[in-house]
Amino acid sequence: MGILPDMQRKTKYGPPVAIGRILPRVLQSCRGHSDQTLIRVWDLWDAAVGAVIAADAQPEAFKGKILIVKVSSSTWIHHLQFLKKDIIVKINDALGQDLVEEIKFKIGTIGATMRSG
Repeated sequence: MGILPDMQRKTKYGPPVAIGRILPRVLQSCRGHSDQTLIRVWDLWDAAVGAVIAADAQPEAFKGKILIVKVSSSTWIHHLQFLKKDIIVKINDALGQDLVEEIKFKIGTIGATMRSG
């Protein structure tokens, strides 16, 4: 009656798309301009913190104006606590606005990130 069994349903999905390409539109439609600006952190992170830190620490998410950063070990959490204020300044300078007020570090797997590409 108009409902096809799962095997007969035809859905058309295009080719895979990097989440960084669609995330700006989704965030803008949900929360507005500041979130769209915040996602630029994934693109500017390596330049803001340097290659050595970027190899062991990556932005993961936002909670309000808090940037959640995953790091490879507790040693890196300890080290980055001393650099946190400088990192916040560098990120906000690169964004052109004071959108990040705090950074929280947590241990996680460092690897593929949500970068546009």
